[in-house]
Amino acid sequence: MYTTTCYLKNMTCRTIHIIGLLLLMFSHTLAAQELLPYRLYNAQGKKVKYAQMLQQIRQADVVFFGEVHNDPMSHWMSLHMLEDLQKVHQDLVLGMEMFEADDQIVLNEYQQGLIQEAQLLSEAKVWDQYATEYKPMVDYAISHKVKVFASNIPRRYASVVFHKGLSALDSLSEEARKWMAPLPITVDTSLSSYQEMVEAMGGHGGAATDNFISAQAIKDATMAYFIAQHLPAHVLHINGAYHTQDKEGIAWYLKQSHPELNIMTIHSVPQEDVAKLEKENKGKGDYILCLPADMIKTH
Repeated sequence: MYTTTCYLKNMTCRTIHIIGLLLLMFSHTLAAQELLPYRLYNAQGKKVKYAQMLQQIRQADVVFFGEVHNDPMSHWMSLHMLEDLQKVHQDLVLGMEMFEADDQIVLNEYQQGLIQEAQLLSEAKVWDQYATEYKPMVDYAISHKVKVFASNIPRRYASVVFHKGLSALDSLSEEARKWMAPLPITVDTSLSSYQEMVEAMGGHGGAATDNFISAQAIKDATMAYFIAQHLPAHVLHINGAYHTQDKEGIAWYLKQSHPELNIMTIHSVPQEDVAKLEKENKGKGDYILCLPADMIKTH
């Protein structure tokens, strides 16, 4: 006989089941609404915490932080990385793509307190967003006696290569050639990072494509050259992610001259969803900083 007690028991079971379903739906809704400012992954695509990454990169001779130039999260994390590496490496130096090598004397005078920031900004070829993107790193470095060095080739010479090819640099004076890697340089056009850039630019081979790769290569070779000038100090180098993607570019050139170095790379990449690293982004660096594609940009 179906009693009131049975009815109540059935109702209780159904109620528990319904509540369980509602809670499950609610948890999924919360997960979907969660805003993730970034995620860190290792090369295999496994999530890692910043402290885990820091523990390993502290063992490196040279750390490359490949940033997305207009992403504030990149700048925030690279600043913290500078602070944390400086605490364990008293000999740490900071190299920056954002300064061109022939501005080193101005940068030195600023670090020594001989000139004011206004003179640095007017006499060095600083990037437009220096105040919000790179000044915090430079200020921290100076206040903690971390030398900042300019690593990039003067852009006028990279432009010469883009328009006329590498051979055009042979006509430069000896004084001018001090601001770049010793010539001639090897250019491996088969490197995946260069080929990916060519495809993104719509290149299809020919002299224009060769010049495009060579212009990128002379930047990479020059940055590697000036990094090498500061060894055996520990180096943190800040550059666009594409310059060290797949441990190529600057890292590739540095390995050619110093194969013994322990080099580690952090590669920044935007994704629509940062909760899982996309397959094509695995292996782009020793660690991958995954950034929301819709993050508000600095420029």
